[in-house]
Amino acid sequence: MKTIKCPKCGEQFTIDESGYNEIVNQVKDEVFKQELQEQANALKEKFASEIKLAVNEAVAQKEKEIQSLKLQNESLNNSMEEKIELSNAKYKEEIARLNGDLKAKDASVKSQVEEAVQAKEKEILKLSNELSMKDKENLLSISNLKQQHASDMKLMEEQVAYYKDLKTKLSTKLVGETLEQHCLNLFNQLRTTAFPNAYFDKDNEVSKESGSKGDFIFKDFADGQEYISIMFEMKNENDTTATKHKNEDFFKELDKDRNEKGCEYAVLVSMLEPDSEFYNAGIVDVSFKYPKMYVIRPQCFISMITLLANAAKNSINYQKQLVEVKNQNIDITHFEDDLNEFKANFSRNVEIAKGKFDKSIEEIDKTIEHLQKVKDALLGSGNQLRIANDKVQDITIKKLTKNNPTMKEKFDNLK
Repeated sequence: MKTIKCPKCGEQFTIDESGYNEIVNQVKDEVFKQELQEQANALKEKFASEIKLAVNEAVAQKEKEIQSLKLQNESLNNSMEEKIELSNAKYKEEIARLNGDLKAKDASVKSQVEEAVQAKEKEILKLSNELSMKDKENLLSISNLKQQHASDMKLMEEQVAYYKDLKTKLSTKLVGETLEQHCLNLFNQLRTTAFPNAYFDKDNEVSKESGSKGDFIFKDFADGQEYISIMFEMKNENDTTATKHKNEDFFKELDKDRNEKGCEYAVLVSMLEPDSEFYNAGIVDVSFKYPKMYVIRPQCFISMITLLANAAKNSINYQKQLVEVKNQNIDITHFEDDLNEFKANFSRNVEIAKGKFDKSIEEIDKTIEHLQKVKDALLGSGNQLRIANDKVQDITIKKLTKNNPTMKEKFDNLK
């Protein structure tokens, strides 16, 4: 038995061991409940405070980071925009400058080309006038030559009788001489005076293709330039014994020899067909059968050379003028080629600059895309923090003690 004094009235009373233990247990349970309630409240307040503080700190830190990233992003965007605007301005300024240079060069080149064309047109007009005057002079010269030819024809007609009796004439004029030697002697008599720069000699080179050759080749030069060449073939009736030939029998071979030796004219000096009025007329043009081919009698030998040489000399100046005009046209063509090459190089440089500019813009776009991804990631991080905060705010004693029976029982007893 134990004696217990009431703290209020001071009365003492006794209780057995079981009653005492029950009272003690009641006191302990009450104290424990009170302490447990106090500890739970303290823990709840502490846990809520710590969570709120951690969340506030995390949110503040993330807001600072977000603000910093926003500032960096704005600064980078501003910098990029400034660089892009500056690059665009420089590019536009460079394009404008290049276009201005191109227009100026086009205008200059066009002006130069127009001036050159006008100058060439003036020169061509001048040459045309000179050519017209030369044509008039040639017509006058041809008229004079016709008169001279008529006079020569009259002289030849007086000598026709002489050549009809060929054997007698040969015996008096060509004593001991062949026709070839006679023509060579005639030419040598006038070589130093009339043809100081001329070449006239035997054709000793046999063609490999046809195996034939002509008798003589005549070439004359002016200022070191060949302006006429004649292939001569001499045919004497006395050189033939049994068979009588015609002049036409030698046209084909003479034309072949002329072409193979690169001569401009072919002349057959012939004593064949002595009774032919066609060939006895003097200089006979047979170009209707073979181009630039003539048949003459020996007395027209020097006249034929002189006639062809004088006609060829008149064309030398025209040939030189044509060569000069051709060279000038070539110079204009070269100038146009240089201009086209400049335009092509300029266009290529513009394309290269444009390619570099487009590549820079592409890199800027990639940087902006990367920053946008960083921004999206930060926004996603902020969203996760918001979700975490919502989860913290949603915490309750019931949820904390859901899977903890002991704690659940304690909290239920507190209630």
